[in-house]
Amino acid sequence: MLFNSLIFTLFLPLVFIGYWLTPARFRNYFLLAASYYFYFSYNPWFLLLLIGTSAFDYWCAKQIHKSEERNARKTYLVLSLVSNLGVLFIFKYFVFCYNSSVTTFHLPLSVLNNFIIPAGLSFYTFQSLSYTIDVYRRKYKPNDTLLDFLLFVSFFPHMVAGPIVRYTSLMPQLKLRSYFKNIDWQSFASLTIWGYFKKLVIADNLNLLVTPVFDNITMYSGVELLLAGFLFVIQVYCDFSGYSDIATGVAKLFNINLSLNWRRPLFSWSLHEFWRRNHISITTWFRDYLYIGLGGNRVGYKRWLLNIFLVFLISGFWHGSNFTFIIWGCMHGIMYIIEILLKRIFPQIIIPKALGWLYLILFHTITLIAFRANSVTDLTYMYKHIFSVQEYYFSFQTFLFTQGKFYFLIMLFAIFLLFVKEFNEEHAIVNRFPRFYSALKPVVYIFFIALIFIFGNFSANTFIYFQF
Repeated sequence: MLFNSLIFTLFLPLVFIGYWLTPARFRNYFLLAASYYFYFSYNPWFLLLLIGTSAFDYWCAKQIHKSEERNARKTYLVLSLVSNLGVLFIFKYFVFCYNSSVTTFHLPLSVLNNFIIPAGLSFYTFQSLSYTIDVYRRKYKPNDTLLDFLLFVSFFPHMVAGPIVRYTSLMPQLKLRSYFKNIDWQSFASLTIWGYFKKLVIADNLNLLVTPVFDNITMYSGVELLLAGFLFVIQVYCDFSGYSDIATGVAKLFNINLSLNWRRPLFSWSLHEFWRRNHISITTWFRDYLYIGLGGNRVGYKRWLLNIFLVFLISGFWHGSNFTFIIWGCMHGIMYIIEILLKRIFPQIIIPKALGWLYLILFHTITLIAFRANSVTDLTYMYKHIFSVQEYYFSFQTFLFTQGKFYFLIMLFAIFLLFVKEFNEEHAIVNRFPRFYSALKPVVYIFFIALIFIFGNFSANTFIYFQF
């Protein structure tokens, strides 16, 4: 079930009404059933996988807590890691590794087609894993019922594409008795409206321009390929942050506060700043459970830099079974380390924020082309034509005929609104005038609703990160 599908417009009101009409002691049962139906609508069989992996992690956490011997505790942790990572490998990477082996070693075997990847597999397995790892680290005791844990993993707003919520953030909220009168209607409305605007008006409409370019790269000039990469930067940001906004807003209907996942990353002026603002829940997950597990900064200087690079390399591979994702991760890891080295060698130099912003946007665009490219061959072609000025390099002829002039005007206007709103949030400009802000805010969101219905793409396009 997609947030931008017709069935969700029926599902959400029914779940909302049913939840608040259900006696308080049974509400979590109802919410768990609704969450499982939400996931069941994708693929019934994958619901069994979700329940199975979650229940197994719950059992492992209980055994870790009961065990006094270090080896026994470690054994159950390894069981949890192997089961979750094994499922990830089978569905996301087995076909990739198998086909790569067949091609590399010229084996007399046929190439396999990709498996259907369960929606949100990486997100809910990471959330479940964080529980068993934290129990192993004795951060808290697993005094939760199986119901509590299953709902913690599968709460439907965040289950498929995050944000990945930590135990100490979500579990206490699930155990509290909440009241209808405490619903934050204003946050629900503003988050969901803005999320749908970013998804339906910006991301899905940009997809009509970006996808044809990446699927037919030989038809476009170097500057058109670069522009398509920049537009994909905006598309993927609006698509994913739009999902997080909708998820956070919907959770408000049940008095659940999900963690902040985006903090205007496109206003960053360095790669370090970017990764403190971008996809915060997964970034902090890799920091706490991979980077620290590798030794973090408690090792030698060279090993510390290697740990940073490995985190980016693995995070690239986490995104999908394609060498283009690995290239994307490696480029970010290398540039992240270069920033560290430059700051170490030239500690007194202060880069103007405007120049830093231009560098970040250009680097992010170039690397996200690798993220979006269909193959390494396509990526090589695109980089060759972007970085070498050839005949017709600055031609926009093909690009401009992809869609009509009215389409381009609408997209320019929508992107302008995105910039204005986020610039205001970044610098709190309108907020300095409380009366004006209070009067303006409802008008602005009504305006966004009108734009959604007039210019929104209601084709129920899936969210980009569902594949991860």
